[in-house]
Amino acid sequence: MEKLTDCIFCKIVAKAIPSYTVYEDDHFLAFLDINPESPGHVQVVPKEHHRWVWDAPDIREYFALVQKIAKAMQGLFETEAIWSRVMGDEVEHAHVWIYPNPHEAVGDKTAFEENAARIRGALST
Repeated sequence: MEKLTDCIFCKIVAKAIPSYTVYEDDHFLAFLDINPESPGHVQVVPKEHHRWVWDAPDIREYFALVQKIAKAMQGLFETEAIWSRVMGDEVEHAHVWIYPNPHEAVGDKTAFEENAARIRGALST
């Protein structure tokens, strides 16, 4: 599918809107949510525009990335409870939310630069 010019996530993928990127490859982009539920709240999106997560070409690859980020978060934010939501209602671009349990997570949810750097560092090891 082609990118939609009015899709905010397509604009983030295209770097027309800045984001706190924690992971990027040829197919996916993961970045911090600007209205986080907890420290390290990440949106994982396919770079290609798809309306629903279920439309992504390789859902196994998609969820392997979600799992990798969630596992990294467990140590970073001192909680085993990493919550996730398969989304698609408020932004019409497939996305998965992953975030540490807001009642247990250790850290400042508005420390975007620091949280992004910590997650990037954990994913690179």
